[in-house]
Amino acid sequence: MQTPRNEHKSNSGLRRLLAATRYSCQGVVHAVRNEAAIRQELAALAVLVPASALLPVSTIEHLILMLSMMLVLVVEFLNSAIEATVDRISLERHPLAGQAKDMGSAAVGITLLMSGLCWLVIGGPLLLRWLGR
Repeated sequence: MQTPRNEHKSNSGLRRLLAATRYSCQGVVHAVRNEAAIRQELAALAVLVPASALLPVSTIEHLILMLSMMLVLVVEFLNSAIEATVDRISLERHPLAGQAKDMGSAAVGITLLMSGLCWLVIGGPLLLRWLGR
């Protein structure tokens, strides 16, 4: 069985890439304007990325710190998409809508814990050494 073709999607390489880039930018702009959690996490990135660059750690440890923070942002975008989709379907309270939103929030919480653990394991010993001087 052949999958129906979506007439709104471009299948050509460059046109598809340009459209995808435009849609991604629109998503970022919308999230920054409308999602407080995204703004807070971007602010944390603005502080923690330079902080990470100043730490005397290996390249792989810098990468782990950066990627852990970026993962939080990615999951927050997905959580916001889940919330928008659920709200689009219906604004009335329903147990399944609540579950979907709660699980999206739990995913954000888990990635925040993961990132915090990365920072604690990599940056904690450095902080303790610095405080011990």
